[in-house]
Amino acid sequence: MSRIKNRKKSKIQLLHQYYNYTGFYKFLIDSAKKAIPPILFLVAVLWVFHNYVYNINDGLELITASFSRIAILFMFFLSETLLGLIPPEIFIAWSKKTTDPILNLALLATLSYLGGILSYFIGKAVLKIKIVKDYFENKMVKHLKNTTKWGGFLIAVGALLPIPFSITCLAAGMIKYPLKGVLIFGTLRFVRFAIYGAAIYNMVS
Repeated sequence: MSRIKNRKKSKIQLLHQYYNYTGFYKFLIDSAKKAIPPILFLVAVLWVFHNYVYNINDGLELITASFSRIAILFMFFLSETLLGLIPPEIFIAWSKKTTDPILNLALLATLSYLGGILSYFIGKAVLKIKIVKDYFENKMVKHLKNTTKWGGFLIAVGALLPIPFSITCLAAGMIKYPLKGVLIFGTLRFVRFAIYGAAIYNMVS
């Protein structure tokens, strides 16, 4: 029994040494440093805009009244598939103003997860088109290297932190990372939406 524990412990230690040596922890810290200031800045801008320019709640109600739920969800799915062009926080805030906020939040999380999976298959398909492959490889060279080194842990980071999840999944597809890993680590996307939903729901009346 003690031998098994020591063996498990040694594997964990080796994994820790590997991530430390390859710079994974530094990457996490740097990513957090880069992500936190824009988020705080966005929150400050929204607070000023909400209190002195235009009531955000009125804007969200206008969006809810102007567009159907299907149209908004479809737009969100496209965004989450195509490199995360629109911040998901906007859609989370929208869900709060709907008649079924929890249901719509769950739908957003599911679509975000599925968008990432679709990005994974796009990444695999890109390899068959030389021009597109060369373009993405040049644009995503750093991300491809990181995904090759850290695999599932980077996917987990992309699912949790304000890093476009679709880009991480796209890179995973391009390096032919196992789909099973993407499916498993990608479920952390639901955790992110639950945390962000709780925070944003407290801000939006």
